[in-house]
Amino acid sequence: MLVEDMAAGRADLKGGLPRLGLGLGLRSVHFGHILTEWPEVGWFEAISENFMDSGGRPRQVIRQVAERYPVVLHGVSLSIGSTAPLDFGYLGKLKALAAEVRPAWVSDHLCWTGVQGLNTHDLLPLPLNGESLAHVSARVRQVQDFLGRPLILENPSTYVSFAQSTIPEPEFLRRLSADTGCGLLLDVNNVFVTCYNSGADPVAYLQSFPCECVVQMHLAGHQNCGTHIIDTHDQPVLPNVWELFRLAWKLTGGSATLLEWDGNIPAFDVCLAEVHKAEKFMEGAFDPARVRSEPGVETESVSNPVDFLVADAMQGTMMETHSA
Repeated sequence: MLVEDMAAGRADLKGGLPRLGLGLGLRSVHFGHILTEWPEVGWFEAISENFMDSGGRPRQVIRQVAERYPVVLHGVSLSIGSTAPLDFGYLGKLKALAAEVRPAWVSDHLCWTGVQGLNTHDLLPLPLNGESLAHVSARVRQVQDFLGRPLILENPSTYVSFAQSTIPEPEFLRRLSADTGCGLLLDVNNVFVTCYNSGADPVAYLQSFPCECVVQMHLAGHQNCGTHIIDTHDQPVLPNVWELFRLAWKLTGGSATLLEWDGNIPAFDVCLAEVHKAEKFMEGAFDPARVRSEPGVETESVSNPVDFLVADAMQGTMMETHSA
């Protein structure tokens, strides 16, 4: 069934976008399994940059997958918050890929990833104020006009706050969506990570989020480093995040939900079983105490490169952030 047909049958989200159910990230280690087994999964999310520049097997794989499943394109290099001009070479490649696979939507992050032609390969936060809102809104309109489709933006994981920020992130995203018509990707794990690092209440954050604008949600694992949490996507979703998802599911009315697993990726069936855990959190009473408690059982070793975080300096930064 084509994505357009599915959208016509289930057009009940912002902008008439479909509710896709539970999905998984399309990762190269699973290509063989997917193309031979054609597993029962609702949809796939592909990292745009992994397929935009490829004319070989990855491009062939995503075309084959898109013939059988709904596909979403999720970018990490749009740099919508940068002060550098938009990269229309990048956008041209993204538009060509979207024309081939006909994604249900195209998403990226509320962040900047580079300036003056240099890519940091990281999702860097920006100060949230009126000037930033006007700047990002204008760029979102340009991107949407160029692509000919709505852009969906995700709340990033953050580790520090800006003294120049005057608008809470949920309110910033609400205004951005109202100004541009863009939809939102609510990353539940990012909410937990950001709030832990800043000392904020993730339940209050989520309750203030513009859930009526949410098209999609993300779930992922993280690493607790004691004074801070790193968003690593390299292990199962932790209990606190699952409980927060229970609330998010109700507030969004059941938006499309995807599991991200990008490091130490297990077999496909393990990932599929992990995302299906969401089903038991779609019903039942929400317990905020389970979210606000300390994170659940963590692995003994940190598998993501976090040595760049000097403990004493990071602790000082967190203290400054809490007092901001």
